[in-house]
Amino acid sequence: MVTSEQVERGQAVYSPAVLRNYDWIVLGLSNRFLWRCPTVELRRLYDRNISDRHLDVGVGTGYFLDKAKWPVSKPVITLVDLNPNCLSAASARIGRFAPQTILANILEPLPPLEPYRSVGLCYLLHCVPGTISEKAIAFDHVAALLEPGARVFGATIVQGKLRRSRVAQTMMDLYNRQGIFANVNDTLEDLDAALRQRFRDVRVESRGTVALFEARARERS
Repeated sequence: MVTSEQVERGQAVYSPAVLRNYDWIVLGLSNRFLWRCPTVELRRLYDRNISDRHLDVGVGTGYFLDKAKWPVSKPVITLVDLNPNCLSAASARIGRFAPQTILANILEPLPPLEPYRSVGLCYLLHCVPGTISEKAIAFDHVAALLEPGARVFGATIVQGKLRRSRVAQTMMDLYNRQGIFANVNDTLEDLDAALRQRFRDVRVESRGTVALFEARARERS
């Protein structure tokens, strides 16, 4: 059973000082040399899937939203995160879009909102405690806010059968002990299964130790 303490540990590391260095450490160094998924792959993921009404969960520094090729000049953007530092950093970075911010735990239902046409969950799930089947309640909570056919996409660092270097495994083990990561049992196969239970047109592929996923929201019953 996932506890509130475990949930808090997964986001507590993101202090203002950490966020000031996040882009060059995580997106610059770790993505390329540890996880073997260059940040350009994640930028392309955003560019393929963002819409004029976008929900972003687990917002980090707002880097991808800042760099994205938006299909309209004034998209409607809502940011959801459990960490107020992340919400503050990301909302300031894309202040030109006047995003709405919601402080929330994605393992709990989100407040009623107007339907979105895309939702991004980038580098969120490997920080969320529990197994993939337990974390997948996040998909249920965002699905309730999506238009039929809306794009669902994201990326998460997984383990399982994917090849990884000894250094990458050492760092994952360390992050899991510290509670920053919670991906000991996360696999590409379980992620694929969880997505297919909830969405259509599912595509999951790996880049190094990162699982990139894309799908579409089903018609509401």
